[in-house]
Amino acid sequence: MDGAEPDHADGLLVRGHQRADAAVVHPESGPGLPELGVLFARRTRQSGPLGELFDHGVDAVNTSLEVLVFAASQNLGMGWKTVMVLFGSLLTFYVQTWDEYHTKTLTLGLVSGPVEGLVMLCLVYAFTGYVGGGSFWQHSALAALHIPKSSLIPDIIYNMHWDEWYMVQGGLVLTYNTISSAANVVRIRRERGQRSRVALLGLLPFFLTWTLIPAYLYLQPVILNEHLVPFIFFAGLVNAYSVGQMITAHLVQLDFPYYNVLILPLAYGVIDSLGPVLMEHVGVGWPSALGGGVYQVAYLFCMLGCAIGVYGSFVVDVIVTICDYLDIWCLTIKHPYNEADELKKQK
Repeated sequence: MDGAEPDHADGLLVRGHQRADAAVVHPESGPGLPELGVLFARRTRQSGPLGELFDHGVDAVNTSLEVLVFAASQNLGMGWKTVMVLFGSLLTFYVQTWDEYHTKTLTLGLVSGPVEGLVMLCLVYAFTGYVGGGSFWQHSALAALHIPKSSLIPDIIYNMHWDEWYMVQGGLVLTYNTISSAANVVRIRRERGQRSRVALLGLLPFFLTWTLIPAYLYLQPVILNEHLVPFIFFAGLVNAYSVGQMITAHLVQLDFPYYNVLILPLAYGVIDSLGPVLMEHVGVGWPSALGGGVYQVAYLFCMLGCAIGVYGSFVVDVIVTICDYLDIWCLTIKHPYNEADELKKQK
């Protein structure tokens, strides 16, 4: 290796061993699923940076896939409700990883995705099957609970479906967890004598992406209403790439990764779609190079293919670099721990 690569690999080697247990769950969070991998790694004496990358990388992709399962169980269909669920899921994972990058500790929120979140989802899925399908969630929650209609309860509140109440509850928890994580990061950095408010800039890439996503879907209703599933795959990979860069930077102690190349095709899609709208309403704009209909669908799949290629090459590069430099295998143990050999090395 030459150029900048030796520093990167050396960082993975030295800091990876120094931070074998970097993804420590905060004691106040109690035992949870993220600890299982750590306990197994300690038992086999194989803890290292690759395990944490796998844990976060796989969960980053699973987060968006779980949205599809939940949306199907709730009969949300292709529309803004599913997009809102996607936003909440991806923001939660992004914020938790951003928190870990700055605090060096994985602090789970009051309602954490890997523990309470999964348990709640399993209960929702089981109950959905018990009542015979997702149509149950499309009825008024207050009416289903036999709460009489009253003039004290506005119609908009009384007629809210179960899934809409879930979004209200999820929005409150999401807001609380995000504010808590931000306050935690600011407090920890102040205790270390570091600039605290600069860390908050790390949230801008996510919100920039999620300024472009609803804008694109609003400008291209054919994607929102007919091809939302592949778009969710794309949005999930965009978030997974940001999270992967963050956790790699966390392990190797690099600067915070503000840049995500995958927002460029999304930004182009928004700009291209915005021109005709401005021309129609303002009188100043530009013609769309992609047009509408089938060409926008083709462009969506081009964005998805680009995201798969970029994220896939990132994953392969990180795995190969770590495995080659540390002389380990990816999914199997190449050098089993031997206490006698370790004692000889120490002597």
